[in-house]
Amino acid sequence: MTPNLDIKPDIKISVNQSFGINTDMLVDGFSKKNEYVPEIDKNYKFDRDTTLAILSGFAFNKRILIQGYHGTGKSTHIEQVAARLNWPCVRVNLDSHISRIDLIGKDAIEIKDNKQVTEFKEGMLPWSIQNPVALVFDEYDAGRPDVMFVIQRVLESDGTFTLLDKNKVLKQNKFFRLFATTNTVGLGDTSGLYPGTQQINQGQMDRWNIVTTLNYLDFDKELEIILAKNKNLNNIKGKEKVSNMIKVASLTRKGFMAGDISSVMSPRTIIHWAENSEIFKDMGYAFRITFLNKCDDLEKTIIAEYYQRCFGEDLPESTVNIKI
Repeated sequence: MTPNLDIKPDIKISVNQSFGINTDMLVDGFSKKNEYVPEIDKNYKFDRDTTLAILSGFAFNKRILIQGYHGTGKSTHIEQVAARLNWPCVRVNLDSHISRIDLIGKDAIEIKDNKQVTEFKEGMLPWSIQNPVALVFDEYDAGRPDVMFVIQRVLESDGTFTLLDKNKVLKQNKFFRLFATTNTVGLGDTSGLYPGTQQINQGQMDRWNIVTTLNYLDFDKELEIILAKNKNLNNIKGKEKVSNMIKVASLTRKGFMAGDISSVMSPRTIIHWAENSEIFKDMGYAFRITFLNKCDDLEKTIIAEYYQRCFGEDLPESTVNIKI
């Protein structure tokens, strides 16, 4: 990655026009996009409160933490805001394999003038803070302690970053922005739904300027999204099918929150289910290959019951005569 420190926001974007929120607020954006700007999903539906929180992060350089159940679209929400601002955006998943070295950088051997030389290669964090980039940490509450303390250094909006390996102090680019998504609120997994998450020390939590919660979409918005992605179903019969699909998804979410099942259907899963149902012309078979086959065997009976309650028919054990 080659830092480009010269670009900066050069236009004002109307929040009302771009995000459909009734406000006179204008946000800085870029007139041109580069390779790090996410693609725009024209059918994306923005949650008002979450959108305003994210926009405040871009407009006022606030550190934004978005909490919510998985599958609610937390990271996608940040990406779609960035896409409409043409703001470069990079996501890093803080799973257990991400180490301090991955974030900061490491020595690497290169060939120069036909000779092997050892040079320090900056990691994602030093590169990001020197650029007008929105850096998003996914699964923030799953990060290793040594990684979390590295991140803590840049949580202050004007905080510098000391690169010990190069005896160098890095200043944050004026348009560097920092976001994170998390399943918990820094208190660890008190529900038993997210094993592997960690408690985040309060000194670090206090450095996040805004914490917002993103829940699943309401029924009408979800229906609108699914139909926009599957236009062949935008008719009376199709709407009835999609409505029942959303009802199944809602039952999985309630079951997940209650601890009855460990898998949950996101809006993306419903979109895939709808697409597969159009391919195979079989709702039950499409449900099985899209979602049920990913679930724990011990929970499949419960999930099949959800299907039966919404569609009024048992989920068949096997489906024959698939029409492609």
